[in-house]
Amino acid sequence: MKILGIAGYSGSGKTTLIEKLVPILVGEGLRVSLIKHAHHQFEVDQPGKDSYRHRYAGCAEVLVSSSRRWALMHELRGDDEPTLEEQLRHFSPCDLVLVEGWKHDPIPRIEVHRAGGDRPLLFPRDPHVIAIATDEPLPAKVPQFGLDDAPAIARFVLEFVSGRQGRARLASVSEK
Repeated sequence: MKILGIAGYSGSGKTTLIEKLVPILVGEGLRVSLIKHAHHQFEVDQPGKDSYRHRYAGCAEVLVSSSRRWALMHELRGDDEPTLEEQLRHFSPCDLVLVEGWKHDPIPRIEVHRAGGDRPLLFPRDPHVIAIATDEPLPAKVPQFGLDDAPAIARFVLEFVSGRQGRARLASVSEK
């Protein structure tokens, strides 16, 4: 399975871009999964529900299952946060895992950048950036796509998944 990061600072539009990309990629026949890193304590179930009560009673893991979905919650209880590599082992086979967050892990990534932000670009300091989705032209030697051009970004991702990403990069640069 291929792994591709969608990286950028908070408010840059990562989630919105992913929401636009996934239906296109799935429509092209890819099985897509996603892992998102949360920087803060978060809850995936609601206070008062059985699963919540079981976790707070001390269970290390709680799996909730129905005829439509299942979810596994694992409490670290003071253990170190698992690495991205460790987390990826939990996935079922798929064509592509999109990774939102983990912007310092050595995985290929598309940087999402919005003009006027007070944060620096990850590129060129980050050698893992293979493209940039942005709302302004940038002096970068990687393919650039309009932040709202999900079809073009999806074509690039499809080339990446198929192993023809180098050709996608050349085509994108020649279109400029």
